[in-house]
Amino acid sequence: MKPDLRSAWENNVLVGDGAMGTFLYQKGFPVGISYEELNLTSPEVIEDVHRSYMEAGSVLLESNTYSANYDKLSKFGLESKVAEINRAGVSIARRAAGETGYVVGAVGSIRAGKRANLSSAELKRFFSQQIAALLEEQPDGIMLETFYDVEELHLALRTVRKLSGLPVICQLAVDDSARTLDGLTLPEAFRILEQDGADVIGFNCNTGPNGIKRALGTLQGRLVLPVSIYPNAGVADYVDGQYRYGASPEYFGQMAPVFADMGSRIIGGCCGTTPRHIAEISAALKEYAVTPLPEPDEHRMAERISVHEHLSEDEGQGGAEPTLVDLVKERHTVIVELDPPRDLDIAKFMRGAEALRRAGADALTLADNSLAVTRMSNMALGHLVQARTGLRPLVHIACRDRNLIGTQSHLMGFDALGIDHVLAVTGDPARFGDLPGSSSIYDLTSFEIIRMIRQLNDGVAFSGKPLKQKAKFVIGAAFNPNVKHLDKAVERLEKKIASGADYIMTQPVYDPELIARIAKATEHLDIPIFIGIMPLASGRNAEYLHNEVPGIQLSPEVRSRMQGLEGEAGRAEGVLIAKELLDAATAHFNGIYLITPFMFYDMSVQLLEYVWAKQGRRLSPLFR
Repeated sequence: MKPDLRSAWENNVLVGDGAMGTFLYQKGFPVGISYEELNLTSPEVIEDVHRSYMEAGSVLLESNTYSANYDKLSKFGLESKVAEINRAGVSIARRAAGETGYVVGAVGSIRAGKRANLSSAELKRFFSQQIAALLEEQPDGIMLETFYDVEELHLALRTVRKLSGLPVICQLAVDDSARTLDGLTLPEAFRILEQDGADVIGFNCNTGPNGIKRALGTLQGRLVLPVSIYPNAGVADYVDGQYRYGASPEYFGQMAPVFADMGSRIIGGCCGTTPRHIAEISAALKEYAVTPLPEPDEHRMAERISVHEHLSEDEGQGGAEPTLVDLVKERHTVIVELDPPRDLDIAKFMRGAEALRRAGADALTLADNSLAVTRMSNMALGHLVQARTGLRPLVHIACRDRNLIGTQSHLMGFDALGIDHVLAVTGDPARFGDLPGSSSIYDLTSFEIIRMIRQLNDGVAFSGKPLKQKAKFVIGAAFNPNVKHLDKAVERLEKKIASGADYIMTQPVYDPELIARIAKATEHLDIPIFIGIMPLASGRNAEYLHNEVPGIQLSPEVRSRMQGLEGEAGRAEGVLIAKELLDAATAHFNGIYLITPFMFYDMSVQLLEYVWAKQGRRLSPLFR
């Protein structure tokens, strides 16, 4: 009778299997189908793959259930077959493993490195459903693999531990940064997973043997658990219409004893590996004599490895210009929005920026293609405003237009230009703008982009890699108080603050009573709020905003006052209404956010002058 799985890896290096998905692709099964569905439709194909690996020397098989969760299967209309597919996956692997092999139920990351907008409750439900089905077929253990962030792996591991005491193998997908996607060093990640009850912790996918070797090297002297290693066969290349991997089986054979010497007790392969790769690993380890894992260095285990280690400290902090957050704590502070132009002529925009500077604006805020309408880059204009007028730019960053790569690149550019005040927004869907056929990306939610910008401030890239210095972003979040249930909106706002927001900017408000209600509802918050005030330009403008623009509501009184007014008369009444709103806003808040309509910057100038006159503030000659 074979020993249980925990005993097996204590005294031996177990040879795992190789890739399932890429091997099926090589056999002619196309990308874009559910390989897990083959457990039901073509079980003989899956069993044949498993047997190929057993014949090559594997003693540990993973069930073909990596993506067999509700979220992934729903994309193929298979969400009702989660339990059936997972049970079949273990059963097929068990037949191939026979009396000598071990079977672990494979569970993959649901987020898969993306900032998918899935709640913890949803993830728990999906993991629980899949793992419970796997356990019905009594596998020898569970393998949680290809997890990019510790948060999700922690959740999956806790789910297994609530359902079973079987051995659990946890595998992270990291690159040569040796950090998880949520910025943890590997010693930190391993400590968390060990405390959660992992039996083996290791790496798979994302990189080849050399990258995993470097990651494993950062743990030398800190390992207290056995390690599992499943590298890719190098980096995929697209040749003659097919994906091909370059790392040879012989290379895997050469690396297997190296990994074993570093504490690995399970060694297999991930994407691009085949039975030939596994045969070379098996042959290389045939005479390998296992030595006990090194005793951990207690001092090194106890030391806290900071995410911020080896980062250059900010210089000259004491002489830095006060941020808007600093200013608003001391006095009334006014941000003014001026929309970037929709064409290539920036002359009027720059005149407006200069006029607002002279009127005493504390910052000029520039939207990021608001209402999904194409406008000039706020990065370019923000830099020009800063260079030509000296006015502080505050730029909006929408989740809609850029993927994770583009968003980080964009932010790095702002940092290089010294543009450090940002407002993180979701962004209106592209289908409502002037290019309705364009794509809305939404790799990140507004909560996630706030957290990721905060991560840059910690000196850590979105990928988890350390940066050579820290960013200095002051992070704003948007707040829409024009809702039926203000308390629910404040709860959402609290989550943004918990994500790392430094200040809040609201949608335009047109009701003094609502301003007072906002003040009461947010009095417990410890970050400043800039109340949005946008003067109306005409009666038609008022009706359009009220009826067609999300997040804006006008009171019946305001609509009545603006009705039928156009041109100068409309703008004059709009300024008068805005002054009344400013009276209410400045009584409760130090932060004011003026939104300029249609490039009528003279309206914002009048309102700035009104605010400063009320405050008794006299502008220095620099502003006049």
